Amino acid sequence: MPFAQIYMLEGRTPEQKKAVIEKVTAALQEAVGAPKEAIRVWIHEMPKENWGIAGVSAKDLGR
Repeated sequence: MPFAQIYMLEGRTPEQKKAVIEKVTAALQEAVGAPKEAIRVWIHEMPKENWGIAGVSAKDLGR
């Protein structure tokens, strides 16, 4: 059973997260031939203040 973990900064809409789940599922199905029903996708939403970019939090960068 393929299991994908996706880490993203918080702030995506439910529609965007749905699209990620659908597209990652389709990519795994195509790449490894797993049945769609066996594929799992887990989205981890990271608070912006917990994500650093070039020594600065994403929150402070306005991302």
